[in-house]
Amino acid sequence: MSDTSAYRTTIGLEIHAELATKTKMFCDSPNDPEETRPNVNVCPVCLAHPGTLPVPNRDAIYNVLRVGKALGATLADYSEFDRKSYFYPDIPKGYQISQYEYPFVAGGELAGVAITRVHLEEDTARSSHSAGKSLVDFNRAGVPLMELVTEPVIHDAETAGKFARELQLLLRTLGVSHANLEKGEMRIEANISVSKTDTFGTKVEVKNLNSFRSVERAIEYEVERQIKLIEEGGTLQQETRGWDETKQVTFHQRIKEGSADYRYFPEPDIPKIYRSRIPEWTDEALKESLPELPWEKRARYIAFGMKEEDAAYVANDLGRAAFFDAVIALLGDEKNVRAYAINYFVSDLAGIYANADSEVRITPESFAALIRMITANKLSSRGAKDALAFMATEGGDPEAIAEAHGLMQVSDTGALTAAVQSVITANEGVAAEYRAGKESSLQFLVGQAMKATKGAGNPALIKELLIAELGK
Repeated sequence: MSDTSAYRTTIGLEIHAELATKTKMFCDSPNDPEETRPNVNVCPVCLAHPGTLPVPNRDAIYNVLRVGKALGATLADYSEFDRKSYFYPDIPKGYQISQYEYPFVAGGELAGVAITRVHLEEDTARSSHSAGKSLVDFNRAGVPLMELVTEPVIHDAETAGKFARELQLLLRTLGVSHANLEKGEMRIEANISVSKTDTFGTKVEVKNLNSFRSVERAIEYEVERQIKLIEEGGTLQQETRGWDETKQVTFHQRIKEGSADYRYFPEPDIPKIYRSRIPEWTDEALKESLPELPWEKRARYIAFGMKEEDAAYVANDLGRAAFFDAVIALLGDEKNVRAYAINYFVSDLAGIYANADSEVRITPESFAALIRMITANKLSSRGAKDALAFMATEGGDPEAIAEAHGLMQVSDTGALTAAVQSVITANEGVAAEYRAGKESSLQFLVGQAMKATKGAGNPALIKELLIAELGK
């Protein structure tokens, strides 16, 4: 293995995300990523028939502007589309309508990483190859595609993975993209170079990264490959490489094009765009359109009393966050009650979801009711855990479940006194140690009494009764 410590790694990311609009970018064909029949969501515009004209999708532009506002970026007032020329079978026009000199969004920051630009373009068709034949499905051709480019300020694979995950969460939070990597709705490319000086090395682009772990592993592999090649006296070339998930290696695809190769020029069939002329695209309107952003949600949870890692666990999944917020809304602002809710949510409920092999039937309402039972001393800790397990498979009201399974906490003094006396009799040596001043012996006896009551005894009352009995 090569010594990487003498080299500085520099990484920039290019991330494409398909926008979740009803129609495509420049026509009214449906934008339906779930469609499996080939070539049905097409029309003369997205098939590039002669004489057709593109009409920009206002919702797609609005969504990109909202992303820019969330990133704290500069939003352009003047923007235009450009033609990016290249000749692949999946580009029906022989060029892609994209943006070059005047993107909608410039600058901004996410997860500590500076952003160069965010622009809008149309997606390509989808090619498939089998049995010596190549087929093209144009359902995806013309789908609105947002491209985000970072500054080359990332220096390790972990930071790159963290940024990509945070961007996916932001896109989903804003509702602008489903951003599923496995479906190609979010596609990540990494530009990687290594150098012993502050001058950038030769940039290599790596594609085919269809999971966050693939992003991290491909970067780690490529850094090692480049350093090894340099150390052996070889020369790096600016190229595009793919990632082989099976072999866990990158492989050569083609020599990397430069911007001059694409022969960009302004798209003559689309008018210039002035943001200030559209009321809902103003800075004020865009800001008002934003929901609570992921980092704001995490900060709110930490203010609730959550640990940082627990806040990330809840906030980084929209379903979990919605469930938790619904529970808190039902329970109110009482700090003690909220503390119980947090504890059971990030430990017991999280464990149930992690190990579930079927539908978990717990609702925010039933979970909140369970927390109320715990704080009202109707359930012990053991009883609450057992009730939660039954709730997951059976669903329904936690009190009814606890009653049916004998989980309700026993606070009857008479019944508990009998259990306490029995425990003292069975553990006379431990009882004598407590009377002699060994305080830890009391906790052992409490545990034995809880065991005798099958976890249903009120531990606070048991402790009181033990102290009273042992003092006689």
